[in-house]
Amino acid sequence: MKKIHMLAAVLLLLISGTAMAQTKKSFTLDDLMWGGSNYWNLQPRNLYTAWWGDRLMETDTDEVKYLRDEKGRPANGTAFTAEEVNAALDEPTQGKVRNLTYARFPYTGRPEVLLHTNKINLIYDWKQKKVVWMGPFALGAAAIDFNTASRSEAYVKDWNLYVTTADGKTHRVSVDGSRELVYGQSVHRDEFGIHKGTFWSPSGKLLAFYRMDQSMVTDYPLVDIDHRVAELAPEKYPMAGMTSHVVSVGIFDPATDRSIYLETGDPTDRYFTNIAWSPDERTLYVIELPRSQNKAELVAYDAATGRRKGVLFTETNSRYVEPMNPISFLPWDSSKFIYQSRRDGYNHLYLYDTTGRQLAQLTDGEFEVIRFMGYNTAKRSLIVLSNEASPVRHNYYNVDLKSGKRTLLDSGEGCHTGGALSASGTYLFDRWSAPSVYRRIDLLRTDKPSRQQLHAAETPWKDYNVPEISGGTLKAADGKTDLYYRLVKPVGFDPARKYPAVVYVYGGPHAHNVDDSWNYAARPWEIYMAQKGYVIFVLDNRGSEYRGFEFESCTHRHLGDIEMQDQIRGVDFLKSLPYVDADRLGVHGWSFGGFMTTNLMCSYPEVFKVGVAGGPVIDWKFYEVMYGERYMDTPQENPEGYKNSSLLNKARNLKGRLQIIVGYNDPTCVLQHSLSFLRACEDAGTQPDYFVYPGQGHNMMGRDMVHLHERITRYFEDYLKR
Repeated sequence: MKKIHMLAAVLLLLISGTAMAQTKKSFTLDDLMWGGSNYWNLQPRNLYTAWWGDRLMETDTDEVKYLRDEKGRPANGTAFTAEEVNAALDEPTQGKVRNLTYARFPYTGRPEVLLHTNKINLIYDWKQKKVVWMGPFALGAAAIDFNTASRSEAYVKDWNLYVTTADGKTHRVSVDGSRELVYGQSVHRDEFGIHKGTFWSPSGKLLAFYRMDQSMVTDYPLVDIDHRVAELAPEKYPMAGMTSHVVSVGIFDPATDRSIYLETGDPTDRYFTNIAWSPDERTLYVIELPRSQNKAELVAYDAATGRRKGVLFTETNSRYVEPMNPISFLPWDSSKFIYQSRRDGYNHLYLYDTTGRQLAQLTDGEFEVIRFMGYNTAKRSLIVLSNEASPVRHNYYNVDLKSGKRTLLDSGEGCHTGGALSASGTYLFDRWSAPSVYRRIDLLRTDKPSRQQLHAAETPWKDYNVPEISGGTLKAADGKTDLYYRLVKPVGFDPARKYPAVVYVYGGPHAHNVDDSWNYAARPWEIYMAQKGYVIFVLDNRGSEYRGFEFESCTHRHLGDIEMQDQIRGVDFLKSLPYVDADRLGVHGWSFGGFMTTNLMCSYPEVFKVGVAGGPVIDWKFYEVMYGERYMDTPQENPEGYKNSSLLNKARNLKGRLQIIVGYNDPTCVLQHSLSFLRACEDAGTQPDYFVYPGQGHNMMGRDMVHLHERITRYFEDYLKR
């Protein structure tokens, strides 16, 4: 009798558990995708902070609170509110502060915060409750660069570069700016780590800036349809092997209202990257490359005259050299600096003096320094983010400058991002997640392992049906290299069933898809597809990032070859799973992933039944100079490589259902790629499908993001499930 009662209790638990599972919600794309109507309601509360010296402040929309004192101890109380700031302003003439989330505290030891309205920049003293400085805000300007030391602001308006100094005086740095002659903005199509076009000296008294002449670059004919009659909106687009723009570097001195330009010699077919000032502001350092990108020189220039002082050192590689970071001077010794390089096969830090002599290699091993964070000035050590613990983990380390000893600072698990050092480098704000940890925010000490939890956010998806997600490794096509994958099983997984599967792919440099962050970095669309009854498989092939130079560059001059070999190894693994239907395999990717998707569909037509290729590269001769020539050389130098990688030559092989999706105004993978492929398919008698988002660029924005993923999902639902 007792056994019967126990059995009944077990059955009741099972039934109630099933009922609970059944009551869980299903996601919509409006829940999951950025731009969806319910997206932000399913995002957890974040913790916004900023450093005031070594004190950590919590910055919220309406108020700023003390979070930790200079000893790392909990601190309480409100520093100031938006209402208090606005009480010190005359709204009709000075505007109103509407959000304190991004408040900055540039002056250690002084209770002053940098804010702005739509009319002025201002510094507010919250102890005195008054504005202690204000200057005009460049309304409608672009590329705004404010220097806290001098309180000067550089900006671009109507193609010209301006500087407004702390006294409110505005200097016009250029007068001939245009779409063809660009000042103060990013150059070289944002390659080599370039993301801006102005560079203040340490004191803010001098401004280095880019000038880009692209008058000789062909206008690519994009069309703006938001007019009664559509108008041309051309993009200056230098294609591989064709004429590129010419860049020069200027230095502006507001005190004299004059600019000088670096005497670089003929700038044609050269790249000027990673600009850095010496601490005394007498020298400007530039890492220069020829168009071939197989050599990098660190060159010093006299900041007063622009004269070339000399080359400190040269780095060469038969494939390519890709500097991504400017040199960084030691805060306690202006004669020494840190240089980042992959010269030994992995991205590491090197110590040099200003004569160009290498003093030490500070990090070494088969791992990559992901990010150089800065310095602990008291301990004279460096703080880095690296994947030393595992290729799929990103952790913080302290690196002793003298011994090179590395000390793990965080928990050692997961992926750590969004870190910020305090003024002295004693403390590190640390945001991280792990496969089963949604979001944690810690305060770390950098002089000794010490962690305080500041914030713990649980998944906002607890009321929803979430699939099982796992990670693992398999061998690359070379039989020896480990590759990392992510596997997403369908919601309500039944091992006895056969499920359709979709391979999501990127596969190119400067990107990865799998790591030890929450859910192994699964994308929201994968969750949605799992809910629809699909297995999703993602593999980081050779050619992707953070695995060393050989891993990334083995694809040099023949993009798409080794990458596909590795992806097919992943497919072999996928097909070996008893619950995967090998006759219903799909593939999807965007940009380089669109290239890979189209390539896989045409190279392995018997393997993949359905594909969706977004913004695809089709032929590398249509891609831009800097990226394309780094990985493929020029079409003139590598005709065989360009021919073999061109998907125009493979259009005839298409058998399955392939949908190509593009933004009509894509300035990155221009329409010539996809249209040429359509033409090749028409000539060959094959039948791709095509969908266009008018007015959108390389990536869909806003509500179109939701529409896009509904489009992708429908295509697989229509052609892969049946």
